Amino acid sequence: MSRKILVTSALPYANGSIHLGHLVEYIQTDIWVRFQKMQGHECHYVCADDTHGTPIMLRAEKEGITPEALIENVHKEHNADFADFLVEFDNYHSTHSVENRELAISIYKALKANGKITSKTIEQYFDPVKNMFLPDRFIKGECPKCHAKDQYGDSCEVCGATYNPTELINPYSAVSGAAPVRKETEHYFFKLSECEGFLKEWTRSGTLQNEAANKMGEWFGNGLNDWDISRDAPYFGFEIPDAPGKYFYVWLDAPIGYMASFKNLCAKSGLDFDEYWKKDSTTELYHFIGKDILYFHALFWPATLEYSGYRKPTQIFAHGFLTVNGEKMSKSRGTFITARSYLDHVQNPEYLRYYYAAKLNGSMEDIDLNLEDFVARVNSDLVGKYINIASRCAGFINNRFDGRLSKELPIQWAQQLKHEFMSPETWQKIGLFYVDRDYSKAIREIMRLADIANQYIAEEEPWKLAKLPGSEERLHQVCSLAINIFWLLTIYIKPVLPKLAEQAQEFLQTGDNQMVWDQNSVLTNHQIRQYEPLVTRLDPKAIEAMVEANKESLQPVQPAPQTKQPEPAMEENTYISIDDFTKVDLRVARIVEANHVEGAEKLLQLTLDIGEEKPRNVFAGIKSAYDPATLVGRLTVMVANLAPRKMKFGMSEGMVLAASDERGGPFILSPDSGAQPGMRVK
Repeated sequence: MSRKILVTSALPYANGSIHLGHLVEYIQTDIWVRFQKMQGHECHYVCADDTHGTPIMLRAEKEGITPEALIENVHKEHNADFADFLVEFDNYHSTHSVENRELAISIYKALKANGKITSKTIEQYFDPVKNMFLPDRFIKGECPKCHAKDQYGDSCEVCGATYNPTELINPYSAVSGAAPVRKETEHYFFKLSECEGFLKEWTRSGTLQNEAANKMGEWFGNGLNDWDISRDAPYFGFEIPDAPGKYFYVWLDAPIGYMASFKNLCAKSGLDFDEYWKKDSTTELYHFIGKDILYFHALFWPATLEYSGYRKPTQIFAHGFLTVNGEKMSKSRGTFITARSYLDHVQNPEYLRYYYAAKLNGSMEDIDLNLEDFVARVNSDLVGKYINIASRCAGFINNRFDGRLSKELPIQWAQQLKHEFMSPETWQKIGLFYVDRDYSKAIREIMRLADIANQYIAEEEPWKLAKLPGSEERLHQVCSLAINIFWLLTIYIKPVLPKLAEQAQEFLQTGDNQMVWDQNSVLTNHQIRQYEPLVTRLDPKAIEAMVEANKESLQPVQPAPQTKQPEPAMEENTYISIDDFTKVDLRVARIVEANHVEGAEKLLQLTLDIGEEKPRNVFAGIKSAYDPATLVGRLTVMVANLAPRKMKFGMSEGMVLAASDERGGPFILSPDSGAQPGMRVK
């Protein structure tokens, strides 16, 4: 039965280029949507640029253009990147649109009428030079917990502590460098605290992955705070009705952008907006997002929809982050790669689509783009297995049989073809992998079938049959069977490799009408075209050139003149004596266990062996750079005589040494492999 489905991906922020980390989500969503459409469902995929907020305003000011001009330029760039990576939106819009303004205002008014909006006076930091209130991320200073310098106004990247901006020591504005002052202002709030009962039920109703629902449970345990939905002028966004100088916070109107983009599509294609968004809608709504914005999509967004009279998402699918070569993307290492840079060097976008599919599953786990494995997987699977089936046999069909497949297939293999390659069970199994976003299992199954086909070709040796008198019919049937298998594998992999599938369709002359899911016919007495190579091997040198081109210059950049921030008194002398340094007991430590810390965005819990009877427990703010599994067994260096510190998550019995700056990190320090736990670092 055909279904009506609306699908969205998170809106990319219009303050920068699309990079390989972003593409994980859009490729994941695009594969899912293409599969739904192959099944004959009415499926609409919409997205938009997220265009509002202080960063947009400040960047436009820096470039000497209007915010409107900036977001228009970025919109063109994003559109081109997505199109070139074969991400096929049915509509790609902007949150700075008439539709979004009208919907944001109407939803706000509905929330207000339902008693869910209140106002109160709060105190915020104000930049006296720029004459503006500062968002948390535009305030920096010394961490009040570990005293690390240049930390953001909401959390410390060194120790993982969270705090209010007003707790920072010696704060300064990241915009002007001036010392901010505290100033009162009236803000508007959405009463999220009153929605807790509804949200507890909704988040446990099957709308979220189990791990996401468990995360929600942690936040409920701490209690929900009311949500500040307003910002003060100057601000690039939509002004709040009847509140001059007050603007909707970007996170209020950004998710409404899903609705606005679909409404724009409805106007162009004649779809019924209400059919998909009314409260009792029987259509389906799916959001694909990164796990870092789960809070907004699983709490704020459903509550906003519920109390403004709209339907809620059918399901929200959260995915993990991308690491490159096991580490956080880094400009200094050349692994912070934009979509355009990839296309400039590697060129073929389907290599990346395939590799991501081979790694993705339906969980929130991070995935790693190992560049060496990337080359090997593309050359082994796509070229060596899948394309190899056609390239080894098509020539015989073209040259010996005028491009026409045999009228009959080998009896024994024709039966295996129907049983192994095109049985209802096989279609259902691979189809379910796509539905569950478990693409890695789908790829493994498809490549398993490709292995069977290549084994068959190797056993039959058509290149030898071509030389044996009286083997013409056998050669014809063997190669025709191989082409049929190639055709079926193309259908299976089409959601992942749409352009390659299209090229294969042209070669096979099957047409779209025969490239539907659950195909149960074979190609006999069928004319194909002359075979031309569909995919070439990926040259490792292209990857090397891409990495090299993306390495950020390590030459120091001279900062622009700024108002000098107050210096802490302790920095009058930045040197310490050798006597002070020798008091620090640095030891080699082996990481025997590493785990995520529930409720902590930046911490990992490490169990360290430093040669003592009892291992040490240490919390380290390195989650952004490492998958815990990759740390087990590694050597590092820790401060062994640091007084234990009681943290929210437990007792930390030391400190792991790590390095970071604006180019990347944090990276733990690792001694040579010959070092042993407990050795002193001298």
